[in-house]
Amino acid sequence: MYKIPVSVLVVIHTIDLQVLLLERADHPGYWQSVTGSQDPGETLLQTATREVSEETGLSTADYELTDWRIENRYEIYQEWRWRYGPDVKFNTEHVFGLCLSDITPIKISIREHLNYIWLPWQQAAEQVFSSSNADAILNLPAHVQFAQTDT
Repeated sequence: MYKIPVSVLVVIHTIDLQVLLLERADHPGYWQSVTGSQDPGETLLQTATREVSEETGLSTADYELTDWRIENRYEIYQEWRWRYGPDVKFNTEHVFGLCLSDITPIKISIREHLNYIWLPWQQAAEQVFSSSNADAILNLPAHVQFAQTDT
């Protein structure tokens, strides 16, 4: 079964802007935030919740998960196109943030990831391989500021 070319990117961070990154098992040295494709019948929020749980062991019910209302459309890397239908070349990614009060130990999915690290947001943006992931992390201070003034 092919993947749906719709995905989520979840930037997991602390109030003081430490960002969780995961190292891909299928591509050592490639660091990223939580990502994953939407399953048939899922809402984007359900996809974000499922991916966070699968990749970190965290429950989004315990933290503040927000839809940043950012949508990125990008060409799927050639090495991963086999996962999609024969004519699919582009993916649409929806960005979410998950705010934790403090750095929290996580349980990585060893099938998907080799390791995890917490980094200050600027370092995290430099570490990730995906430009849309870097852009999302660079926008983190604005989202945290907005959330703090919105309450």
